[in-house]
Amino acid sequence: MPFVLSLLVRALMRLLVLPCLGDGAKDLEILVLRQQLRVLRRKTGRPRFTALDRVLLAAASRAIPRERWASFLVTPQTLLRWHRELVRRKWTYRNRRKPGRPPIDPEVVALILRMARENPRWGCVRITGEFRKLGIRVSATTIRTLLRRHGFGPAPRRSGPNWTQFLRAQAAAIVACDFFTVETIRLQTLYVLFFIELSTRRVIVAGVTANPSSAWVTQQARNVAMDLDDRARPIRFLLRDHDAKFTGRFDEVFCTQGAEVIRTPIQAPKANAHAERWVQTVRAECLDWTLVLGRRRLLRLLHAYVRHYNQERPHRGLALAVPEPQEQNLTLLSPGKVGRRDVLGGLIHEYHAVAA
Repeated sequence: MPFVLSLLVRALMRLLVLPCLGDGAKDLEILVLRQQLRVLRRKTGRPRFTALDRVLLAAASRAIPRERWASFLVTPQTLLRWHRELVRRKWTYRNRRKPGRPPIDPEVVALILRMARENPRWGCVRITGEFRKLGIRVSATTIRTLLRRHGFGPAPRRSGPNWTQFLRAQAAAIVACDFFTVETIRLQTLYVLFFIELSTRRVIVAGVTANPSSAWVTQQARNVAMDLDDRARPIRFLLRDHDAKFTGRFDEVFCTQGAEVIRTPIQAPKANAHAERWVQTVRAECLDWTLVLGRRRLLRLLHAYVRHYNQERPHRGLALAVPEPQEQNLTLLSPGKVGRRDVLGGLIHEYHAVAA
């Protein structure tokens, strides 16, 4: 069947070409071109046209009547879209400046932020006046927008301390206290009373006893109060929980020195977070790794660990400083001149500079 169809097509082509070779050949060529277009349209994917292809096809579309546009691979809508694109590019200038105000010089921005930081009571109008004195013209609206973008609030609100500064200033006058228990090797329960300064994280172990009576707790409070009298800034607040071991006589010791006793809410350990965190630290770094024989042994362990905690252990809350920094020569130091000191039988290591 395909062979017969091929013979019929050949005979038809001869009849078209033989009468007039010129026009018949052209018609046959057009027929071949149209058939090739149909083949290309069956192919998957869209053909890619270069800029020259688009120009030629768009120009030819202006000369060929619309009823002959079926010869094009592209649709009339595509040809019209190409033409609109050419018109758009004709009226587009590459060097055309974007609308709006010109950007501010980075040095001017840095100077605005510097003035706002160094003069928290200055508003945007005052900063504008200072810039005019320097021969720089910047509007107050621009300065206000810039300050807001960098987190600067209105001038009156920038004059006071922020929350971080306020809390640190309050922490410098707060001391917290608490108890924790330790079980000895003979299953005797010992009670440890300690105090911690919130600003410096310095810890004071007041005492260890198996019977924390009211008289004993009051006496330890007197001893600690005498030690805290040496502080440059007096205590304003003492933070404690509702433990029955803290009696009225205990509170009176600190009240006579002008401190106010603040009791944390019931069953709210986070209210005394610094004390709770120190208990966790001393257990994790010391007590969980040793066996306590009795009260004296526990006192020696705690005194050794507290000395390490106050003088050698860096603290994240203090920017990796220590509560009681010791004077030392920080010029150095080669790694070969660093020595090690063992604490608690090698349970904790301390590193220091070795004299040449």
